[in-house]
Amino acid sequence: MTKEEFKNLFETSFDEVRRYILYRSGDSEAATDIAQEVFLKIWEKNRDVALPVSKGLLFKIAADKFISRYRREKLAFNFFRSFQFNEQDYSPEELMSFEQLKSAYETALGRMPEKQRTVFLMSRVEKLKYHEIAGLLGLSVKAVEKRMKHALEFLRISLDIK
Repeated sequence: MTKEEFKNLFETSFDEVRRYILYRSGDSEAATDIAQEVFLKIWEKNRDVALPVSKGLLFKIAADKFISRYRREKLAFNFFRSFQFNEQDYSPEELMSFEQLKSAYETALGRMPEKQRTVFLMSRVEKLKYHEIAGLLGLSVKAVEKRMKHALEFLRISLDIK
């Protein structure tokens, strides 16, 4: 696909893909992000293999991206919803420190690369073992270990933990 063909595809189809995701998500910012990811994927794939790009393919990729994002957000939401502690046992300073740490953690988790975040949440939230994660994601156990190592390093640096 030439740059001109891609530009034409983008100009004629971007709004439709964005509207499709907007109807599914109700979030205009997420719809724009996902639509951009769809066209980025088309551009990257067409450098390797010349794909015939149809509206159906665009919407299939958009739906897959939306589901992937939804699952990620659901995992993060369930993690924070399930985390509880008794506020009466702590001083106001400790509660404030906890809220600051929780906010920093949420921000870091949001900025973490998707592959690392997926492995991290599957391990820490869903309590899956590395071999189970590897089987679900179609990776080797070593790849899962490496992603987990990078996720933990990312959190350590983001939260300034020594």
